[in-house]
Amino acid sequence: MTIHDALTAHAFTHGLTDAQTRSLAEITREVRFAEDDVVLVEGARSKSFYLLISGSVAVELRTARYAVSVQSLSAGHVFGWSSLLDRQDTLFQVRARESTTALEIDGALLKECCFRDPSLGTELLHRLLMVVAGRVKATELRFAEMCGVRVG
Repeated sequence: MTIHDALTAHAFTHGLTDAQTRSLAEITREVRFAEDDVVLVEGARSKSFYLLISGSVAVELRTARYAVSVQSLSAGHVFGWSSLLDRQDTLFQVRARESTTALEIDGALLKECCFRDPSLGTELLHRLLMVVAGRVKATELRFAEMCGVRVG
């Protein structure tokens, strides 16, 4: 399967035009992570956006003494949205839960693509806002659970 095919089939990029998918394919590479690899370090400068192809990762809030899993993500999900923001540090740690394959897109190059093609930028912005909202909701649910609040 080519990078273009993988992007066309991925839930996050599904439905983009062929030209948009081809633009993204030019700045995308496949990466693999072993179980327990830390993919994103909380507090580090965010540089890449990832689309999960197989395996899974845990999105974690981390302190010096412990890490709390906020959400687990599997094929079809994405992470690393803060890489599209200027000078933004990663907000969550992301750790591979098992052998995992992802598509990695350089955040700065993705941002350039979005400015060159405003329709792509608008579409990705809408999709990314849904990801951010989902991450906030997952964090709220996890904290409620930790505080003993029953969430329906």
